[in-house]
Amino acid sequence: MADKKPRYQLLKRRCLDQGVLFEDPEFPAEDSSLFFSQKPQVSFEWKRPHEIVNNPEFITGGASRTDICQGDLGDCWLLAAVASLTLDQKLLDRVVPPKQNFQENYAGIFHFWFWQYNEWVEVVVDDRLPTFRNRLVYLHSAEQNEFWSALLEKAYAKLNGNYESLKGGNTLEAMEDFTGGLGEMFDLNESSSDMYATIQKALQRRSMVGCSIDISSSAETEARTPSGLIKGHAYSVTGLQEIKYKGKPVRLIRVRNPWGQVEWNGAWSDNSAEWKMIDTSEHRTLNMVSKDDGEFWMAFEDFCKHFGKLEVCNLTPDSLYGDSTRKWNVSVYEGKWQKGSTAGGCRNFPETFWTNPQYKLRLHDADDGKNDSTLMIAILQKNRRKLRKEGVDLLTIGFAIYKAEPGDDHLPEEFFQFHASVARSKSYINVREICQRFQLPPGDYILVPTTFQPHHEADFHGDGFSIMSDTWLMKEKSLSVLQTAFLKCDNDNSGTISSYELRSAIEEAGFQVNNQLIQLLVLRYANDYMEIYFDNFIRCLVRLETSFTLFLVQYITYKTLLNTYEIRILKLPSKNIQHL
Repeated sequence: MADKKPRYQLLKRRCLDQGVLFEDPEFPAEDSSLFFSQKPQVSFEWKRPHEIVNNPEFITGGASRTDICQGDLGDCWLLAAVASLTLDQKLLDRVVPPKQNFQENYAGIFHFWFWQYNEWVEVVVDDRLPTFRNRLVYLHSAEQNEFWSALLEKAYAKLNGNYESLKGGNTLEAMEDFTGGLGEMFDLNESSSDMYATIQKALQRRSMVGCSIDISSSAETEARTPSGLIKGHAYSVTGLQEIKYKGKPVRLIRVRNPWGQVEWNGAWSDNSAEWKMIDTSEHRTLNMVSKDDGEFWMAFEDFCKHFGKLEVCNLTPDSLYGDSTRKWNVSVYEGKWQKGSTAGGCRNFPETFWTNPQYKLRLHDADDGKNDSTLMIAILQKNRRKLRKEGVDLLTIGFAIYKAEPGDDHLPEEFFQFHASVARSKSYINVREICQRFQLPPGDYILVPTTFQPHHEADFHGDGFSIMSDTWLMKEKSLSVLQTAFLKCDNDNSGTISSYELRSAIEEAGFQVNNQLIQLLVLRYANDYMEIYFDNFIRCLVRLETSFTLFLVQYITYKTLLNTYEIRILKLPSKNIQHL
């Protein structure tokens, strides 16, 4: 179970006070945590790290991509994302809180954070791990006494129901869960010649990048090619570099196989002749190490020739486009395809298509110097991996966008008989999330997310990103006020404020709160070290404003029901946050 309210410190303190090691009742050391359909051929023994090695460490010498070695579970998509996560210390610390260990105040309990449907949630686990003959069965580190990656995999398995639920997936899924970012997919066979620049910008802007080789049938899954690459297998992109070779520039790309072995054997592979033809300084620049660790360099042209799909998880919608960060308006949708009412299927089913959920979009202004406005749409199926044990799998989903009039909120059946969509998803596909970027004239639109077939049920989450107009930018000024309030209380420039400074920051932002409310806000938004990040500070203020507004509405409603005409206005702060 994932927790919106942190429980780690409370559970750990309880174990320390009682002198016991934590045993997670929500994810027990039993077969139910391992599988829901395919029982392992051998029996596993659950062991704590100190029962496996004499000197267990959470992280040894800093977390790195070499700590990611795949075990007997088909979750290479997850491991490729974990390897990318290690390239950015701040992102890693958000998911894998530091200062966890097996020595000081050890209680057999660890915790991790994942982004789920627009907020960070905590997952707490005990450190009992499945083993066979005293070796970890699933994800493990190259260092036998290092356990952070194995425990991270366990926490992610708990989040999704069990280990078997992690079999097969899309690297973008885990990348988004690690960052709260926005995923985009590129076809290397169709993409333009500037793909090198796209990847370069992605890595420079802390985006996470993965790749894979397409397969034509399930029989090709994890088939090894003559060049040493694995089909239908997730890789992570960890570097990009241009060097001089025989007096000419050569573009190289560094790729990692989460197996921790099996590498490319063509040009620029570990033992290829090309390395003997370049200066030793280039070796140092590329940090070239010739060993079978799953990581290798290859010419960028060969990369585009052999790999078919590139996945990029952007921390902002702007990461790959332009040199400056623009202001974005984000619209969030929560919906459900319900059989018999809102599960109408795609346009192939005109009798029911109009019954699908519909959402109003408004593009205020064109992008600077252009006639159209940028719009990004992302539709995500919720909890499908967790529901696998009930026989539920990913649905084939897509969406369409229709031009609408200002007064249109829900388009009737007749509308769709005479109007075509102005934009739509490139295809219908059975993935957790589909995301696409469009250029459309300013105006009003209706977004219609659908399953391919009618009568298929699922909960979904949607995000719409559009460039902010001057109106939105005026509202954005309130964000700068909040940022100023936050920085004023961030005395050590750490990017966090102490929970003891929260009241001052909230009052600086224009709210007045009492001690009881401060205590509740600290419990909800502070981390285990009683620190509050800026994003949680914003969420705290959004929750405060929403609560104040709701109180005002309820107060007026209550007074109206009593047949009185006394309406006292609860004054909202002048420096409040709007539409964030």
